[in-house]
Amino acid sequence: MATYDNLLLDLQNGILTITVNRADKLNALNIDTISEIRKAIQYVYDTPEIKGVILTGAGQKAFVAGADIAEIGELSEVNARSFAERGQEVFAMIERSNKPVIAAVNGFALGGGCELAMACHLRVASENARFGQPEVNLGLLPGYGGTQRLTQLIGKGKAMELMLTADMITAQEALQLGLANHVVPQEQLLAKATEILQKIMSKAPLAIGLVIECVNAVFNKDENGYQTEANAFARCCASDDFVEGTSAFVEKRKANFIGN
Repeated sequence: MATYDNLLLDLQNGILTITVNRADKLNALNIDTISEIRKAIQYVYDTPEIKGVILTGAGQKAFVAGADIAEIGELSEVNARSFAERGQEVFAMIERSNKPVIAAVNGFALGGGCELAMACHLRVASENARFGQPEVNLGLLPGYGGTQRLTQLIGKGKAMELMLTADMITAQEALQLGLANHVVPQEQLLAKATEILQKIMSKAPLAIGLVIECVNAVFNKDENGYQTEANAFARCCASDDFVEGTSAFVEKRKANFIGN
């Protein structure tokens, strides 16, 4: 496993926990941290032993409280575009992973932190979590996919309100809007994320990955999602896991999936 300056990686029982480890900066995303997240997600892609991922932040105050304002303040129009595109590319890697990624949101998930959480497949929030896209306070707008994913997750009207007002919302409000999947006490956060991942990991890995692909296709204007679904269904039916899953059901036993 590679070494990291701004992340902590811990692989146990098929679950890789990635922790943004800049607690003194409220885990703000600087350029180096974005690069390390890319490297960590590529490691997820390349490592068969990894079956699922938990992404969280160090400490109890912040998941990720935003981007590094000092770096953003130095951007010009020319390099700002590439700055946004780099972050979008890394977050798309998370979204497109065929292994489930759960954001364990502890504290502030603001700006780039909210965008990072939304790139994950599911979000479990602690009771003290706060979500928001406050970029207009800086004369900016979300640049790592926030205008797109927040709208997809909670609808145009509410997404527009949150981004135009820069309001923060509580974990319970995020749950009601569909931005968070679960809200738990802080001390139960990682346990809940692990519990969900273990349940997902007990299912057929190929089917899990294809579900992610098909759901993502809903939001790809260049893709026919129904055709993607039909193709994925056919791929499942050609797999050993399909034979095992249907046989186990008929024989009233637990399936032993191998991922192909």
